[in-house]
Amino acid sequence: MTKGHVLLLGLALLAVGGMLPQVLQWAGFGELNAGLVSTALLVLVVILWVASYGWRVVRGDMTFMQMRRHYRQRYDQATDEELLRRFEALSETEQQELLSSTAPESGDASSRQTAE
Repeated sequence: MTKGHVLLLGLALLAVGGMLPQVLQWAGFGELNAGLVSTALLVLVVILWVASYGWRVVRGDMTFMQMRRHYRQRYDQATDEELLRRFEALSETEQQELLSSTAPESGDASSRQTAE
C-alpha cells in the first residue's frame, strides 16, 4: 500500500465517520445511540487496521522487505550469470585447476567427520 493509498483510505474513514451518525439517525437510532455505534465501529476499524499493519511487520511483508528480497534475488541471479560466463571463458585446464583448488580436500572432510 502506497502513501497515497493510505491517505485516501484515511480520508475515506474520516468521511464515513462524519456521515455514519446521520445515516444511523435516519435509520431510526437515537442521536446518542447513533453516536455511540458509529464511534464503536470506527474504533474497531482503526484497531483492525493497526493490527493488520502489525501482522505485516511480523511476517516481513512490508514494502521495504519485499523490495530488498527482490533486489537480492536479482543481484544473486546477475552474479551467478557473470561467474558462469567467466568460468566458461576459461580454458579446460584453468577450469580444472580452479575446481581442484576450491574443492574440499579429502583429509579435511575425514577429520571433520571424526571430530563430530
